[in-house]
Order: sequence, then C-alpha cells, then structure tokens
Amino acid sequence: MRFHKLAGLAISGAILAMLSACGDGSKQFTTEGLIAPPIHCLTDPRILGEAEKLDPIDEGNGCQVPNPWKMYSVAGVQFSQPATLNCSVTQPLHDWMSGTVQPAAEQAFGSQVTGITVAASYSCRARNNKRGAKMSEHGFGNAIDISSFTLADGRKITVKQGWRGEGDEREFLRQIRQDACGEFMTVLGPGSDRYHGDHFHLDLASRRSGKAYCK
Repeated sequence: MRFHKLAGLAISGAILAMLSACGDGSKQFTTEGLIAPPIHCLTDPRILGEAEKLDPIDEGNGCQVPNPWKMYSVAGVQFSQPATLNCSVTQPLHDWMSGTVQPAAEQAFGSQVTGITVAASYSCRARNNKRGAKMSEHGFGNAIDISSFTLADGRKITVKQGWRGEGDEREFLRQIRQDACGEFMTVLGPGSDRYHGDHFHLDLASRRSGKAYCK
C-alpha cells in the first residue's frame, strides 16, 4: 500500500538542511534534502505485534524518531533482538510479513516463518557508514535490516547464503524482496551494492517524486 507513504510525506516536517556529526562525532553526515518521518501513524503497533512505546528521540544533529516503538515481534514473527522503529514503519512491515513473507514461505517450504534476524533498526549514522554521506534512514528509525528468516521446523534461511543457495531458498528470497517494493520506498539486498550482500534493507524514505527505489 502506497497511501501511508504519501501521507507520511505530507505530515512530515520541513526539509532538514544541516551538516552534523553522529553520536561521538566519528561519522559525519549531511541531512540536506532529507525529510523527517511523520509523528503520527495509522495503527497502534500493539495491535500488530509485541511493542513498547518509547519517548521521542532527538539527538540534536538530525537523527530523530518522532514516534518510536520498540518492536519485539510483528504478525506473530519474533525478532532476534528488539527493533527501534518509527511508528509509521510498523504497519508496512506487518503487511509485508503477513501478506508476502508467510505465503511465500508456505509455497516454497510448506512452513511458516516464526522468526527473523534483525541486523539493524534505529542507528544514528551515515549511509553505509561512509563519512560525509547523507544520514541513513536508520537515523529516522525509518528502516529495518533483516539478515535471515527462521521457519517453524527450525530451518534458517539467510540472505547471504540463500540468495545463491538451494532452489527453494532462492525462489523465496527473490519473491519477498520483489514484493517488498509494494510496501516500502527503498528495498536493497544482494546485487544492490557491496554493502547489502548479506541482508535486506527496507525503509520508508520520503521522496518528493513519490517513487520507490528497489535495486
């Protein structure tokens, strides 16, 4: 669904334009042209999974999460570690997990996904940790990185190995990555660049064009 992304663009604050340092100042980044995520969201995350409301995050350097939640699970799928996300991310993540990931797992493996390995969620840093790059959408709590999926039978499908692994794993990973473009504004993974060979990066970056970037 694209309506929540467009709504987020309208609700978000003014375009950030500043050069700032992340955390201890070791990774400088720019926030020029970036648009902060919306304060409000359409669904209470506690309806979507195990969730805990957090106080707003604002590190004073561009990194800010207006409506942060600590998510422990979504759509019945447990996280390997809690993910700190802005509220607006939780609904598309739920919809992708329940509407794409689970049907694809049933088709490919005859089993449900019960867990995912969360490689990253909120993190105040530059894109790909490159000094001087734009701030990552992780700095808005607007992104999640997933490196593997665990099935009900205990089988673990990793993005790194499975992308070129067994036929059922390749089919599953390619399908859920492709269909993630229906829920998220940015979808990256193996083949996108040298930084995303072992995980899927999903975010809700607000672009004035309104177009998704899936590579």
